[in-house]
Order: sequence, then structure tokens, then C-alpha cells
Amino acid sequence: MTAPTPAAAPAAPLLEVKDLSVTYRTAAGPARAVDGIALVIHAGETVGLVGESGCGKSVTSLALLRLVDPDGHVALGSSVRLEGRELLALPGKEMRQVRGNHVAIVFQEPATALNPVLTIGDQVAEVVRTHHKVAAAEAWRRAVEMLELVGIPDAAPAAHHYPHQLSGGMRQRALIAMALVCHPKLLIADEPTTALDVTIQAEILELLTDLQRRFGMAVLLITHNLGIVAETTQRTYVMYAGEIVEEAPTPALFAAPAHPYTEGLLAAVPRLDAPQGRLTAIPGQVPPATAWPAGCRFHPRCAWAWERCAAEHPPLLEAAPGHTARCWLLAEPGRRAATSTAEAGGSRGAGA
Repeated sequence: MTAPTPAAAPAAPLLEVKDLSVTYRTAAGPARAVDGIALVIHAGETVGLVGESGCGKSVTSLALLRLVDPDGHVALGSSVRLEGRELLALPGKEMRQVRGNHVAIVFQEPATALNPVLTIGDQVAEVVRTHHKVAAAEAWRRAVEMLELVGIPDAAPAAHHYPHQLSGGMRQRALIAMALVCHPKLLIADEPTTALDVTIQAEILELLTDLQRRFGMAVLLITHNLGIVAETTQRTYVMYAGEIVEEAPTPALFAAPAHPYTEGLLAAVPRLDAPQGRLTAIPGQVPPATAWPAGCRFHPRCAWAWERCAAEHPPLLEAAPGHTARCWLLAEPGRRAATSTAEAGGSRGAGA
């Protein structure tokens, strides 16, 4: 009898982040902008990181590449592993070889990310020379080739243009060319369409998708736009008040969100198939990083909160296989049903 074929071992993640915490010194005291983040990205997949402004998304992206400014401190015990190599322990010279070559980032605003006194061709070619040690002419050739690949018309003459001579969409394409000219394994796209109109947004997202297929890279897409997440990602992490509050395959997250914050984000999205009226809003605002609330950090804004939420900080609990959320409702599922029933009864009584 033929022995059964052993099951293939799951592929090791491309990027694995554990207990990543970043604290800033401020006049109001220490601000823990990122607190115990854990995430995993596999080769070739697109992962979304979503949340309101101020929740820590961009600080997370900077910490992954060790670009946190001097007022910030990455806590001991934090871990960022790229293909098993601990990036937080690398000497500075080795880390500079990782940035741009193995992991690249597209920042939110190309007008400030690009150097205004250098042509875009020079800026893309500089990345090539830094990592590949080729002659200036070869670096320039690769730069023009990449500018053409990202859809800049007449790339050869356009390479001699300065950033201010380009439109916002073309500047974003030039920034993408800088990020991808060395064919990194992971691209971090931090709000890559924020400053662009809707038509250009769609073009940039389509470009990123095409380039991802061409180069076989993984993408960490950081955004507050849930429509973009639904269209482009396989898995999504939801971030609130410096920590991950929900993780799930993207279809499952949209079909059955498990955290009240995620429910609030989805409810706030305008829908063309629903009656027009006032948009749903999550009450309150994200608390300051210098004073996260005790217990569940979302409880001051949550309609389902009770005493336990204010007293105990919830861990990530399983809502379904591969789907976790940081919410005590998962530990006491009957409470939501009981509250809904009581509210319905109250409504009937008030109308009687």
C-alpha cells in the first residue's frame, strides 16, 4: 500500500510583526501611538490596514522600516521579521539595504515626498545606484524604463522634469516608480490615493494591482477608504487607538464584522442602494494616545458597552476560523441578543 503523501507545510510568512509598540515623548506625557501590534503578510498577497485618522496606521508603517523620528521609541520586545530576519536588530547599513530594495514605501503626499530640486529621473535613478551599484547611464535607463512602466507619457523627456512640473497623479506615479524600480518583495502603500480625485484614484489602484502581478510582490495597503479595501485586499486588519481590534479575510469582515467599531465604520459608508438621509456616524472621537481609556479602548463610544468593557482590556477573541476581534461580546454572545430584545421591547412599550 502506498504511504499517504505528507501535507505540505504552510509557507512561512514574508513579514511577521509581533508586539510592535511605539511611544513618543510629548508635552502631555508619553504617547503610545502603536501598542502591541501583530500582523502577518504572505508573499504575493494584499493586506489592508484600516482605521480613523490618528489610530496609528502611518506610525506602524514607519516603524516597520525603522523610520520613526527621534522623538519616538520602539519598545524592547517588538519584533519585525522579513523572511525570518529581524529588521529591528540589523545594523544601520544593512537596514538601508533593506529599504527600497526588499521593502519599499509609497507615502501619502507625493508633493512632499519628492525632492523639489531634483528631476524625477534623478530621484528614481538614485534608488537604482544605491542598491544595484550600476553605472549612471544604466541607472538612468532603468529609471526611464520604470517611469514608462508606471504610465508616465513620454517617459524619456518627462524624466528631466521637476516634481512641480507634474500633475498630482503623475507625481504619484513617479513616487511609485521610485518605490518599485528595485522590484521589492513588499510594498507599503500609505494612503496612496488620498490627495487624488476619484478618477485618478482608480487609475493608481489599477496600476498598483498590475505591478503587483508583474513583480509578484506583497502589498500592505494602509487606508481609511473601505471601498478600496473591499476591491483590492485578501485580508484586513482594523486598527483603533493604537491596537488591532479586528482581523479577518476581507469578504468575511464585510459580511459579518465582529467588532462594534468595524460595524460603525461600515455603517458610515454611503450606499447608492439605500434611502438617502443623514450619514451614520460613530459618536465621540479617537482618544488621545497619552490617555487611552481603561478596559476596552472603544467602550466610551460603543452602544454595547457594559461594566466589564470599562474594567478589563479584551484580548483578540475568535469570532470564526481566521477571524478575531478584541471585544467582550464574543465571550458573552448572549448579551448582544438580550440587549437587542430589551431595546425592541422598550420601543414597543413607548409606542403603545
